[in-house]
Amino acid sequence: MCNTLRVRWTIIPKTAPQPWLACGGCGGLRAFQPSGKIRLNANGRKLDAWLIYKCLTCERTWNRPILERRNVRDIDPQVLDALQSNDPGWIRAETFNLDALRQKSRRVDEFAEFDIKKEMQSDTANWTRLAIELMVPFPTSTRLDRLLGSELKVSRSRLQALHDQGMVRTDPDRAGVMRRRIRNGTLVVIDLAMEADREQSWKALAAGDPL
Repeated sequence: MCNTLRVRWTIIPKTAPQPWLACGGCGGLRAFQPSGKIRLNANGRKLDAWLIYKCLTCERTWNRPILERRNVRDIDPQVLDALQSNDPGWIRAETFNLDALRQKSRRVDEFAEFDIKKEMQSDTANWTRLAIELMVPFPTSTRLDRLLGSELKVSRSRLQALHDQGMVRTDPDRAGVMRRRIRNGTLVVIDLAMEADREQSWKALAAGDPL
């Protein structure tokens, strides 16, 4: 696709998911947020690890199990090092472990706000197609149509119409993809051959350049 302008968008949610739990301090269900810290307990060669959360109302703590009675030699060395050093990058990634949170709480709040980094991957003269590679390292509730609509200044109804006409394609392609959560590695290709302002408007918005 030599007539394709390629960009990469990296989407990072601003706020980690918050489980609702029975708070002993408040006496009812409350939202808890991650503190960014880990608690470890070693018993011989066995290790327990918890991610510490705090009640948003009274700051009472809740420990979400990460490892329980795990033999140290069975733990991935990188994970063990991250736990022992309270590695902030590893901890932040673990705060987005929705499966683990949903095992402990019926309600887990997610937040749509995100930061986005746009990078030009391949520019070419006389391009007619825009390819957007989505990098989504952490789960996010943001839908594909909302992301494209907000970043490219296009209505969601128009995006859906373009998708129905085959002018917007995704890889992988799934039923209702425009209304689904964005996924890491998704490629969106938009045919803009009929758009006269693709260089001035679409390119600037896609690449993050000021208009």
